[in-house]
Amino acid sequence: MSEETNDALDVKGFQPRSVVYAKKLDEGFSDALAGFYTAVWAERENGLSKKDKHLLVFTIACSNLKTESAVKILQRLKKFGATAQEVKDAMMIAAWTGGIQNFTDFTPKILKEMERLEF
Repeated sequence: MSEETNDALDVKGFQPRSVVYAKKLDEGFSDALAGFYTAVWAERENGLSKKDKHLLVFTIACSNLKTESAVKILQRLKKFGATAQEVKDAMMIAAWTGGIQNFTDFTPKILKEMERLEF
């Protein structure tokens, strides 16, 4: 396993699927994806925290009706100390950007997971 792949594994806790799939195509391509993943999620001075980045991707997942992804991200948000209000704000932004019908579609599963996670 290359250093880039190990770095991506360290960031997420498991190897991202895109890196696994890319490795089946080409080791260099896999390393490039792992490097991209690591760069996006790196903590930088005066940059977004991992919690903030997860709030962003949670909002995008919700607004694009990627509910399964949103539920997984919600679990990570809990790990990174997001508050219930931060999650609710993200959901409202998702409704704003994705439309009320999308909000109606993704909200029941998210609320159920929020309850399970005790947000």
